[in-house]
Amino acid sequence: MATVRLTRNYRFSASHRLNLPQLSEEENQRLFGKCNNPYGHGHNYVMAISVEGTVNPATGLVVDPSALDAIVEREIINRYDHKYLNQDLPEFASMTATTENIAAGIRDRLRAAWPASFPSLAHVRVQETKRNVIELPVIEGVI
Repeated sequence: MATVRLTRNYRFSASHRLNLPQLSEEENQRLFGKCNNPYGHGHNYVMAISVEGTVNPATGLVVDPSALDAIVEREIINRYDHKYLNQDLPEFASMTATTENIAAGIRDRLRAAWPASFPSLAHVRVQETKRNVIELPVIEGVI
């Protein structure tokens, strides 16, 4: 049977501040603009998680959607939703909470928790705004 890809969309809301402590206030403002607000700012993120594998002939599914939802809820939504990323997530104490870093963190968390019985985790997409979307393929040895 052919390989298929299933993508499920999820939402979470979080705030962050883009700021590099090694730069001056002026340099941070020039680089990050309004995203450097000292009080942070928030987004309603849309996250797409894609899995890739063969369809189970008994169920007609590539993955049980509720099982996938449970992992994403536990590992990502519960951790990121309604959080101030810079203060509430330890990884962003030493790393700027850009969408690129958020997407990489989501990918790495899912990889670490991914059940062996699941099809391959293929792709992580995080949309911060209508104009800002980060896409990461999830292939061993890439990115």
